[in-house]
Amino acid sequence: MFSRRHPFLYFVLVFSSIFSATILGVSMLIFLGTRNPDFNMGEKVGVVEISGVITESKEIINSIKKYREDDSIKAIVLRIDSPGGAVGPSQEIFREVRKTIGKKKIITSMGTVAASGGYYIAAGTDGIMANPGTITGSIGVIIGFTNFEEILQKIGLYPVVIKSGEYKDIGSPVRKMTEKEKKLLQAFVDDTYMQFVDAVSKGRKMDIAKVKAIADGRIFTGEMAKKLGLVDRLGNIEDAIEWAGRTGGIKGKISAVYSKSADSTFLDYFIGSSAKKIVSRLVNPEFYASYVLKPLL
Repeated sequence: MFSRRHPFLYFVLVFSSIFSATILGVSMLIFLGTRNPDFNMGEKVGVVEISGVITESKEIINSIKKYREDDSIKAIVLRIDSPGGAVGPSQEIFREVRKTIGKKKIITSMGTVAASGGYYIAAGTDGIMANPGTITGSIGVIIGFTNFEEILQKIGLYPVVIKSGEYKDIGSPVRKMTEKEKKLLQAFVDDTYMQFVDAVSKGRKMDIAKVKAIADGRIFTGEMAKKLGLVDRLGNIEDAIEWAGRTGGIKGKISAVYSKSADSTFLDYFIGSSAKKIVSRLVNPEFYASYVLKPLL
């Protein structure tokens, strides 16, 4: 009856249903086809992906912990493709990496960029593999502020701030920073910087003076970093998985399982794949390279 009264709407409804079913069916086939058929069998290397700006650590820490406690996972690879990020999350992941050392081998595979906070994390692993052209290094700390005081005055806006202490609004964009505030923030940056240098020194078993000599914020290619002792080997993700698997005691074929896909549902995969395609068209991969020095770590 509905088809006779509203033939156009009926056609649209039927067409939409068929189209949606087709898309879901194709996506299901792709999803099932990309999953590792040996996922629950044999000895594996667990791969944890760290990509983009590091702003939180919970998911990554949980993945590392899960693989550390899984007897079928003989080694772990951290696939890092990050320009860095916030200090806290980077240190939390570094800490979890250090807790894994001695229990399971954990190797870093560097992608396009593994700098600043990305290198902080990598320094804690048993070994680091980079591509010859990987952007890495940028060992340092930065805090940046923008002052809008003159612009606000030109348009007639005068902020009023009531605070409990002298430094409560330190870094405020509506007034000039005092010399005392600059010294206080410089001390903060210097302390955080030395934490970074100390972590690299201990993780890489390098003399702290040697680390400080190259820890001035400069970036290196993977090849340069290898010559400086910041990277152990040159190779891609497959080489890193092979390295991790052999050092973890796997004798035969090495299979890898990925933290992001291992526990994902079909809906997660379907939505995630669509989002990734959109983002890949909007963001140029070289975006990361231009932001290496801008995150806090």
